[in-house]
Amino acid sequence: MSNLAPIRAQAHPATTALTGTIRVPGDKSISHRALMFAALAVGTSRITGLLEGEDVLRTAAAMRALGATITTDDSGVWSVTGLGLGALQTPDDVLDMGNSGTAARLLCGVLASHDLFAVMTGDASLRRRPMRRVIAPLAATGAVFAARPGDLLPLAVNGAAEAMPLTYRLPVASAQVKSALLLAGLNARGITSIEEPEPTRDHSENMLRHFGAHLTIEPLGSGRLIRLIGQPELNAADIAVPGDPSSAAFPIVAALLVAGSRITIEAVGLNPLRTGLFTTLQEMGAALSITNGRIEGGEPVGDITVTASNLRGVDVPAARAPSMIDEYPILAIACARASGPSRLRGLSELRVKESDRLSATLALLRANGAAVSLDGDDMVIEGGVNRLGGGAVETRMDHRLAMSALVLGLAADAPVQIDDARFIETSFPGFVPLMQGLGATIALAGAAA
Repeated sequence: MSNLAPIRAQAHPATTALTGTIRVPGDKSISHRALMFAALAVGTSRITGLLEGEDVLRTAAAMRALGATITTDDSGVWSVTGLGLGALQTPDDVLDMGNSGTAARLLCGVLASHDLFAVMTGDASLRRRPMRRVIAPLAATGAVFAARPGDLLPLAVNGAAEAMPLTYRLPVASAQVKSALLLAGLNARGITSIEEPEPTRDHSENMLRHFGAHLTIEPLGSGRLIRLIGQPELNAADIAVPGDPSSAAFPIVAALLVAGSRITIEAVGLNPLRTGLFTTLQEMGAALSITNGRIEGGEPVGDITVTASNLRGVDVPAARAPSMIDEYPILAIACARASGPSRLRGLSELRVKESDRLSATLALLRANGAAVSLDGDDMVIEGGVNRLGGGAVETRMDHRLAMSALVLGLAADAPVQIDDARFIETSFPGFVPLMQGLGATIALAGAAA
């Protein structure tokens, strides 16, 4: 994707309310894991609601290259026939993970405990993102990793012939690292034990149970201790992927900020370890309600209705970061339009996302007239600025920055332009037409628009 001509986009201040009932694409975190776990299971699993963005399609391609049979039909149902634990094969070619750090880091766990050789790469953005946080603990399985200086992709992996179980305490809360270690522990003989300092999204744990693995989870201080018994018989299981709460965040904030708006988003995942943004928005005074709550595939799901609201500043504790780590850029947009100051605490993890998302979010806000500063790892935003917008935003190949900037343009006093909208497709295919269908004025320009 990075070699194609950019698609510029510009969002204009809304002149009408945003209204309608929509569905957002399937949860990206669950989609990645569904493909990986199904490929490690015996038999054929059927997956509905899978996110068909480029990031997830890269995971599907990688699991095919490792030997799984993966197909989709005209109704959007995906079928994955797995080989069983330990049966993955050395791929014929390099595994290209595109822009997806989640796919790359989780796949490191899969490869580490299988007796095979693989090379993984990605686009220019992913090749700048360090992999040490996963490859250092995974080396204890017996796998051997070779990366570029700085532990950067491309990365070669010689998986362990007889993988050792892992005992590891995460230095910082990270669902990606935790999941990589659990995936490695699946094919290791013995018990893999992982301590996390704060609870992080538990989609991997839920899915492990769904496929028949045996694990326990215990409270440990402010965090949790997870123990997984290695080499279980994973059996095929069907999965219904809920709507991604991280994707729902963009139309939600847009509707909160555009006067007179009211929208409903159906079938959104409501895992309590993913809903920190919704809690924060309600603390800011958002009219946000949840109905039709239910459980699908082991995950809580519901419909979210949002009405335009006068938001006030908020102080977000650092402990909430794991439950909303991907939503800080769009939350920053809400804070810039709120009355009073906001402080978003403990954002060091944002420095190692698709971009240095912390500095990029500051640049986005400053380019559009917001008063924002850094205090250590805290972002401080002075709400109530009289005039916002009119800026040009460098998205840095980051889909969430791109969507956040466009939402700002809808709620600003002057248009906001972004340099490239292509990367939105990695996580939210059809974002622009969906927002246009609600009443947003977003224009695309460029050779491929």
